[in-house]
Amino acid sequence: MSLAVATLMIGLLKAVPFTLRNNSLKSIYLEIPGVMNPNLSPMSNSGVDLREGQKIYFFDGRRKYLLLEVTADLEGEKLDVSELIRTRKKELGI
Repeated sequence: MSLAVATLMIGLLKAVPFTLRNNSLKSIYLEIPGVMNPNLSPMSNSGVDLREGQKIYFFDGRRKYLLLEVTADLEGEKLDVSELIRTRKKELGI
């Protein structure tokens, strides 16, 4: 089932539509402050419309880490969240 998130344009920041894809066999819990806290089901897609500059966080245990900040170049992209988390963990040394 797809999860649609709509946010209003704030000031000059525009909404950027893109897809969060979970290619793993485990659920992935994310935090999008001020918007929602989605739980991406295994092997699922979630369409989102988030404003530029919006931050998305992932969790490792009880600790929260920045996964990405929304930019205009994400428009129309399908992001593999499990791969992004794997890459981000390597960058953070966790």
